[in-house]
Formats: sequence, structure tokens, C-alpha cells
Amino acid sequence: MLDILNETPVAAIIFIFTIVTSIYAFNNDALYGKFMLHPYSVAKGKNLYQLISSGFIHKDWSHLIFNMLSYYFFAFNLEKIIGHWQFGLLYMVSLILSDLPTVQRHKDHFWYNSLGASGAVCAVVFSFIVFAPLTKMIIFPLPIPIPAVIYGFLFLIYTSYAGRRSNDGINHDAHFYGAITGVLITIILYPRAIGHFINSISAGLAS
Repeated sequence: MLDILNETPVAAIIFIFTIVTSIYAFNNDALYGKFMLHPYSVAKGKNLYQLISSGFIHKDWSHLIFNMLSYYFFAFNLEKIIGHWQFGLLYMVSLILSDLPTVQRHKDHFWYNSLGASGAVCAVVFSFIVFAPLTKMIIFPLPIPIPAVIYGFLFLIYTSYAGRRSNDGINHDAHFYGAITGVLITIILYPRAIGHFINSISAGLAS
């Protein structure tokens, strides 16, 4: 644990804080009410902090575990690649930007709320894919591992479709825009990442 805190302190702090805050909120309805993203209010300039606070609480245990497992597998490695403040910047900015389309879409829907770290976690995953596009990923229900870049492509297609069609209570827009934001911020911070991505793909196709 000390090694993780020393090597990837920002990812570790976000990981711990998200888990602790989410668990606390499971038994505190008042905290849910304050922390959840309420686009109707935010669009009117109220409770702007919810663009950040909503990313540190989750609906239930399965929601928290899924997001934190995805975070665990990619965030710590990504911080080692891009650096401490860069990781913090990517995560927090993505957390905010991934929710802005949701605010716009639901600005007139008083009944709508959203919560969870999914947008920022998707940004982390896709930033990692830029640096390691051929890393093998096991995605349910596929029986075999697939390259991360293929997963990313399929993920964007699915979330784009689901965001327009789905009525399953999942904020697919945050997933989609979080992923896109993660890639864009990575390129802004590391313009050479584009060349590295292309070279990695080319090398993989040639081998």
C-alpha cells in the first residue's frame, strides 16, 4: 500500500476517497441529495459543485465495484505513464466535461439526476488505450481477449447508440464524452502520443 501511495499518490487518493464517500452516502440520503448531479439546477447556475461531487458517489455496491475495478486496472498504470499532476488534471477535467452534455440534454428535466465516476473512469481507460492500444482486454461476453483499441472502437459505437436509444437508467452520454475527453486531454498534454499510437498499431499489424 505504501508503494502505491509513493508511486501513484493521486490515483490512490482518488480511489480511496471515492470508495469512502460512496459507502458513506449509501446510508445518508441527505448526502446523496447534495452530491448528485441535478442538471436542471446546474443549468441555471446553481450547485455547480455537483459537476465534481457527483463523481464521488455511486448508486449501489455493484455500481461502485464496477467503476472502481475499471479504475484500479488502468488508473495506477496511467499515472506512472503521464505523471502525477497530469493524471489529476485529466481525471478532474474529464469528470466535469463528461457531465456537461448531460446538463444540456436534461436542463429542462427537473426529475433527472445522475451520479457516479463513469465519465472520468472512461477517460482514464481511453487515455491508457492511446499509450497501449494493443493491450489485451477481456470483455464480457466475448470468450477471448481483444486488443484495447478494438474494445475502444466497439465501446464508442455502443455508447453512442445507447445514449440515443437506451432507457436503462445508465448515463451513456457521460461514458461516451468521458472517453472522448480522455483522448483529447491526453493529446493536448502529450502531442507525441498520436505518433506513438499510430506506430504501435502499425507494428502490431506488421507482426
